[in-house]
Amino acid sequence: MDKRVTSGKDTRRKHSEELKQALVERSLEPGASVAAIAQEHGINANLLFNWRRLHLRAQAPAVEAAASPTLLPVTVQMEPAVKTPKVIAPRPSSGVIEIDVGATRVRLRGAVDETSVRCVLRLLGAIA
Repeated sequence: MDKRVTSGKDTRRKHSEELKQALVERSLEPGASVAAIAQEHGINANLLFNWRRLHLRAQAPAVEAAASPTLLPVTVQMEPAVKTPKVIAPRPSSGVIEIDVGATRVRLRGAVDETSVRCVLRLLGAIA
């Protein structure tokens, strides 16, 4: 079943197709050890794995070549932008805030924000 073929420096064994087929079929049986089968026959397990891969590719159904993609026409319609109304903060009422601390009087006129009032109260607390 095996023959030694010598060509120049290279010495390789040439395995018959029958041997390859028999070993591949044995290795594909459930529970079979590829390494053990290869060792029994004095071949490298990688060689047997290679034969198995070639065998399985030959047995696999042919895959149809992918057809070239079909381009479809696309139409983009621009929708008019929806204008959102600007939100305008309500104007604070104009008024006067008077704060008396001891002999000190503080008047806040016009639009006064919370941060300013807190600052004034903190300063008055430090003075009193």
